[in-house]
Amino acid sequence: MKHIITGLFLAVGVSLSAADVWVSPSGSDLADGSKNAPKASLTAALRQVRELRRLNDKSVKNGVTIHLMSGVHNIYEPLFLRPKDSGTSESPTVIEGEKGASISGGVRLSGWKKQGKYWVADVPSFNGRPLDFRQMWVNGVKADRARDVEDFEKMYRILNNDVRNRILWVPAEAVRKIQKAKYAEMVLHEMWCVANLRIKSIEIQGDSAAVRFHNPESRIQFEHPWPHPMVMTDGRNSAFYLTNAKELLDRPGEWYHDIEMRKVYYCPRKGEDMRSAEVVVPAVETLVQVLGTLDNPVKEVRFKNVVFNYTTWMRPSLLGHVPLQAGMYLTDGYKINPKMIRNYRNHELDNQGWLGRPAAAVQVQFADDIDFSGCIFEHLGSTGLDYVAGTHGGTVEGCLFRDIAGNGIVVGSFSPAAHETHQPYDPYDRRELCTHQTICNSLITNVSNEDWGCVGICAGYVADITIEHNEINEVSYTGISLGWGWTQSVNCMRNNVVHANLIHHYAKHMYDTAGIYTLGSQPKSYVTENVVHSIYSPGYAHDPNHWFYLYTDEGSSFITVKDNWTEGEKFLKNANGPGNVWENNGPMVNDSIRIKAGLIR
Repeated sequence: MKHIITGLFLAVGVSLSAADVWVSPSGSDLADGSKNAPKASLTAALRQVRELRRLNDKSVKNGVTIHLMSGVHNIYEPLFLRPKDSGTSESPTVIEGEKGASISGGVRLSGWKKQGKYWVADVPSFNGRPLDFRQMWVNGVKADRARDVEDFEKMYRILNNDVRNRILWVPAEAVRKIQKAKYAEMVLHEMWCVANLRIKSIEIQGDSAAVRFHNPESRIQFEHPWPHPMVMTDGRNSAFYLTNAKELLDRPGEWYHDIEMRKVYYCPRKGEDMRSAEVVVPAVETLVQVLGTLDNPVKEVRFKNVVFNYTTWMRPSLLGHVPLQAGMYLTDGYKINPKMIRNYRNHELDNQGWLGRPAAAVQVQFADDIDFSGCIFEHLGSTGLDYVAGTHGGTVEGCLFRDIAGNGIVVGSFSPAAHETHQPYDPYDRRELCTHQTICNSLITNVSNEDWGCVGICAGYVADITIEHNEINEVSYTGISLGWGWTQSVNCMRNNVVHANLIHHYAKHMYDTAGIYTLGSQPKSYVTENVVHSIYSPGYAHDPNHWFYLYTDEGSSFITVKDNWTEGEKFLKNANGPGNVWENNGPMVNDSIRIKAGLIR
């Protein structure tokens, strides 16, 4: 892996602009920002640059660079870039990391002491409040939140899904150990998503147990129709695991946080010395927020060689997490009767759903030409990089996305919060859309490692975007997901390209999947010369045959799928609309395409 990262950095190159401001973890915000007298915070450095631009200082004529000097730049709130921080094409604002520099939302845990079979440390306050978290890393390696199984193939399966009474019936032996645990959670595998459900009560009746959950996730979980827990005649009922109870802390590499006593318990892995180990837990959900307005977007900001790491996302601990797809969680969802009749050859709709969006380490919204090159997004509690809405242009090139709980990269709307998600999204003001992004030559690996229904690159309602020459592997669900809406109706999507990507070792935990997956009508869009191989075969998938290399799902229309090399001809065209072209896909495709796909070194 090291040689790949080095190659990514070398591809970026180094340049200094006319104006330079330095930032060091050992600096002072009272300093002048020179290399010998650096600022201490990025916030102070940005303010200095903002003033230079406001005063039309001649030093910024050819651009300005904020240099992150070596060390950990800890933050307690997102770094906020606003329209006043904009550059121009001739004078961009550049934030560039030196070797060994990172922007971190983490807190170190120290003072570990042996206590019986565990090592124990006090959990400090963060920014004046008790700290809670869902991840922990020891010497840069993610530890496991205590759970009932080490091998997911040994997960228990539900017995019944009692929708009327909002109960999941499970084997009594599965939950007996955690009957008195206050904050235990169930992670439920259901078709193409996993749901995080906070357990409210457990009532054992013979060899079965009734498990009830807190709201709002209990209401959403039992009211929404898709995806849902499976109870099958062949015994392939939905699997689940239990987590976040001290009673489950029983193997090396596991930890448990007692939030009432403010202590964390850990069972070290072989070779870990807790007296000297670097233990980090995340405290901040978003590290960088680039936010303008429709009428005054942030423009021309470039991040180079910046490491973003150690973020959290606490909604599952506070409100549960019931996704519809790709990590986008339901805020409301239910069946309707009679079904809704839709136009343009769409089938009748049997449900309604409204969505929220997970947090991201870096969020870009209402901004033009925001670039990331040679950056690393690593050890993150939800999404890595998210172009949320109203972004135009912007290139992600030569970046590494690794060890991420949710999606690697997200682009575009997945329907606004008030917009029913099955209805086509085509805003009157097209500035709301994400358009003309390029994601290229980046490595996305070991993402979706907690929220298993997430993907490597996830693009929703987008237009004119290009996803090319990336490598995606070790992903729990789909490699690249393009489009949204489950409808053939005309919407805002068009002119999208997915070209020459290499996707392998995907669907590690979920099925109803593909290396490349599409939704909705997308005129003049192309999926070409990609390579897909090596799918996983999890024994707990709801349908062991429901996987594909390429998959045009509901409403996919006017998309050309051509010259993609796959190791077999296992494709799906589900409830597609008109105008799709499938041509020359499978193992017969010329080897030159297979060789050229993926990272350009």
